[in-house]
Amino acid sequence: MLSTRLAKGRAITLRAFIFQLSVGVFSAEAKRRRSSSLRTSILSAADHYKYKSANATVQAQPGGFDSHLFRHSPDKDRHAMTLKLSVLDQSLARSADQAPSALQETLQMARWCEQLGYERFWVSEHHAFPAVAGSAPEVLLAAIGAATQSIRIGSGGIMLPHYSAYKVAEVFSLLANLYPGRVDLGVGRAPGADMSTAVALATDGRPKFEKFPELVAQLSDYLWAEKTTPVVSPRPPGDIPLWMLGSSPDSAVLAAQRGLPYNLGLFINPQADSRLIGLYQSRFQPSAKLAEPYAILTMSVFCADSQEQAKALQLTYDLNLFRFFSGQGGGTSLTPQEAQVYPIGPQEQAFIASREMSRAAGTPEQVKEQIQHLAQLHNADEVMIVTNMYYFEDRKRSFELLMGAFIN
Repeated sequence: MLSTRLAKGRAITLRAFIFQLSVGVFSAEAKRRRSSSLRTSILSAADHYKYKSANATVQAQPGGFDSHLFRHSPDKDRHAMTLKLSVLDQSLARSADQAPSALQETLQMARWCEQLGYERFWVSEHHAFPAVAGSAPEVLLAAIGAATQSIRIGSGGIMLPHYSAYKVAEVFSLLANLYPGRVDLGVGRAPGADMSTAVALATDGRPKFEKFPELVAQLSDYLWAEKTTPVVSPRPPGDIPLWMLGSSPDSAVLAAQRGLPYNLGLFINPQADSRLIGLYQSRFQPSAKLAEPYAILTMSVFCADSQEQAKALQLTYDLNLFRFFSGQGGGTSLTPQEAQVYPIGPQEQAFIASREMSRAAGTPEQVKEQIQHLAQLHNADEVMIVTNMYYFEDRKRSFELLMGAFIN
């Protein structure tokens, strides 16, 4: 899931917005206003809401999810031993004609991560991106479920404003009946595309971003209400968790108000305020499905046998992402070898620097320390890993080394 905003009076495409944000071409005054607005929202919440105690006694009502799925404790020392690790896979293709191999690699990676002991394996939704094969997570999840045995599978996420809440409920009810007790439904407000593609996705040419809270409410009812009109078929199992995805105060507050688990996309918004999960926790209202707040921090990780190799893998991804956002990629990715000799100018340097503090790269022990630091900083209960490396074997090795560091 990638984020975008509409500037007042004019549309800014997703690609241009993120590129501008990353290299800092917005005016200093505009930056100051955005920062001030975010800071005011979070501090206001902190003034009026106290964080939940580690000894909170609120109990989930009958029909809630299994307690092991959502444990919350503000004791930050827990990250050293009990931090759960999960995976977000984006089915990146090295070129526009390599979608078949990218999708097969996603299936193989799901099996690999299950074998290694990761908690969840989610897939993303993107549209009109030549180098991203994952445009329909619900289809890919059906294949992943069949290829695996026990790992939780889910959407990271379904871009709900494009769709009918009823249709999404039926699709995920079907998946949850195919793979009982394993399916997570993550939803987000962002388009996962530029605005022209969002218009094409809308049946009436009008994306429903402003109706996102209403769509979330409808989806919740279709999934969990005793009776709905129309009836959802097949009947949804009672244990389909609905996750809120986002990287802004709006998504954090909506998740809290609805009593939903929250996934903060730090890899999407590297400048996301570290108090967003705290905002979510402070405003959390227990629901029939979730007694205490539960938050995942999703971040980029590049783990390798040596720090030099990890940094080279990170550089390759950074340059390919920069080229995509700036319209230079042409649907083809640089290889690690090409990235090493790529001329890096001031804009590339600024783009890379803007992402440095929000991810982990290095040897297993270095990455473990960085992940634990960010999880503690954001007060996350779980960390979801995005590892976008050019070669499949490098990605497999990264997940293997990372899990080994946390087990040992």
